[in-house]
Amino acid sequence: MNEWLTVITITTLAVISPGPDFAMVSRNSLLLSRRAGVLTAVGIALGVWVHVTYTLLGVGLLMKQSLVLFNIVKLLGALYLIYIGIQMLRTQPGEFQSQVATQPPSDWSALRTGFLTNALNPKTTVFVVSLFMQVVQPATPMGVQLAYGTFISLAHFLWFALVAGCFSAPAVRQRLIAARHWIDRVFGAVLVSLGVALALHRNA
Repeated sequence: MNEWLTVITITTLAVISPGPDFAMVSRNSLLLSRRAGVLTAVGIALGVWVHVTYTLLGVGLLMKQSLVLFNIVKLLGALYLIYIGIQMLRTQPGEFQSQVATQPPSDWSALRTGFLTNALNPKTTVFVVSLFMQVVQPATPMGVQLAYGTFISLAHFLWFALVAGCFSAPAVRQRLIAARHWIDRVFGAVLVSLGVALALHRNA
């Protein structure tokens, strides 16, 4: 029971802390739709299973021991965030609206964005690997460890679905929708900053 309480507490604190996942869900919910935000949340929840799977297979331990391997994963995640951020920063007034009108984003696009943002997020890598290496005991049955993974994934979905609901609320969208391109640029700057910070951060 103590192990469960620790997993629940740490997961809750990690999920609600701001990061790339929060930026993408809030952006898609505000500028696109509640459906797009929720599907981004679903993608994030699925992305969590990438981290859980390689941790359960032992790759997480290898990554924790190998600074080179971890830095490669971290750099890939940082480059993805920078790429997405630059695309947002290049948004011009009226461009976003015309793109949505002529080619509305698909459900798959929102799902993929959420999945890649989380699967390549070094923050989630560190969280999941550290949780399983330091909190979960080696003697913990695999079924229980899978239950932990399910809880972590579900917690991500529930939190970011809530975020999607808040940012897609009509009262919020009506006030901010006129400044869509500036909102895109703000989120783009946030993602680029996070990506650069991750790329430049040195691990001991």
